[in-house]
Amino acid sequence: MGFSIYPPLKPNGTADDALNTGQVKPSYFGMAERASKPWRIAFLFPHIKDPYWVGCDYGVMTEAKRLGIAADIYVADGYDDLKGQLRKMNELITEKYDAIVVSPIDLVANNPSIAKARAQGIPVFELANDSTSDDFNIKVTTSLRGMGEEAMRWIIRDAQKRGLKSINIGLLPGPQGAGWVTGEVEGTQAAAKKAPLDIHILAIKYGDSGRIPQSQLAEQLINAHGKKLDYILGCTGCAPAASARLKDAGLDKKIKVVAYDLTREIANLIKTGDIAASADTKAVSQARVVTSAVVNHLEKRTAQSPHTILIKLDMVDPANYAHYKFDTSIAPDDFVPVFSYNPAEDK
Repeated sequence: MGFSIYPPLKPNGTADDALNTGQVKPSYFGMAERASKPWRIAFLFPHIKDPYWVGCDYGVMTEAKRLGIAADIYVADGYDDLKGQLRKMNELITEKYDAIVVSPIDLVANNPSIAKARAQGIPVFELANDSTSDDFNIKVTTSLRGMGEEAMRWIIRDAQKRGLKSINIGLLPGPQGAGWVTGEVEGTQAAAKKAPLDIHILAIKYGDSGRIPQSQLAEQLINAHGKKLDYILGCTGCAPAASARLKDAGLDKKIKVVAYDLTREIANLIKTGDIAASADTKAVSQARVVTSAVVNHLEKRTAQSPHTILIKLDMVDPANYAHYKFDTSIAPDDFVPVFSYNPAEDK
């Protein structure tokens, strides 16, 4: 379940701007029927260094196989490799794929390359990471502000159960400039302002979502504020790093970690009690929905496509862990990333 958003809406806006200004219709997204030909679709990810993007890989490849289309996944070296992602985008335009799906590294810096592809007749779709470009055929993501709001609301409820009147929080949201990070932080701050208790955000430490840089940032945060912190909020690569560093510092019983999004690793850490809770943007579902949306567009099956498709957010914690449907969010334990699928090779 989620929302389909149609114009008119704010130009050059984010997915959350679309949610606030467009025509919003609750929707159930049925998957596309098998394609009439093996369309060639390219996917551009920022990296595949954490389980979130492994989940997106799994969603793309399982859907491509079901639909009978060719899919190639290309990855940059991380959120500090904008030049690499833009260079690869230019190469994909030259190779004349039938469609390109991009998960932009930057909220605005990817926009000229998206416009270039559209100008050359290549439809472009957005997956997960947001952009302010108006040149996408369809955006498939979630409310990025909602990630921050839902995680913060969980913390507020938990603090109230504990009888706390004031709490101190540290944020490890990910790389500054990425659309999802901007949304997380804005949503966190907005929910904190509306809270029925005093919330103090003591520090926001930005950085690449890889384990090594996040471990360093978590250590800096704990060294500076560990004696005062009640909670740490972190992204998919950030929350596990923070959990490990809290254990090293002997503060894992004092400070709770809450994640902005769900991966297999984070799910396991919730099970063991090392992470308290996580928002869930359903990475696998997002990848499947965008792949189906591309095929429906190429097959000319949709009379009027939405501007934005938002997948509904959920929260997972010990209370609902036992019956939570993880298969819409994370890849199976034994899945190994695959970067190319060609239906001709199955014959």
